[in-house]
Amino acid sequence: MQETRQNRIARLLQKELSLIFQSQTRAMHGVMVSVTRVRVSPDLSICTAYLSIFPSDKGEEIIENIRKNEKTVRYDLGQRVRNQLRIIPELRFFIDDSLDYIEHIDELLKK
Repeated sequence: MQETRQNRIARLLQKELSLIFQSQTRAMHGVMVSVTRVRVSPDLSICTAYLSIFPSDKGEEIIENIRKNEKTVRYDLGQRVRNQLRIIPELRFFIDDSLDYIEHIDELLKK
């Protein structure tokens, strides 16, 4: 029972976070941030979000900017999901480098 609730909330948070990042990066031309995976702790207090950033060379810079503005992202998220959740989880952001890893493997296989 608990896992289905966790998954449902994770999907909700992933959707809302992706909409927040889409609206924030609209002003930055040529930069795209997508939320690839979201995990929620069993007590629903911590949300771990994995972000895929294009272009990947700006990834560290953008993820640091997102971490600095974590409180405003959490506030925006709270405004969007305040009717579905009582407590807005603490947000943690990490870079999802799985696409870069796949690209690296493809390059190695071509050689």
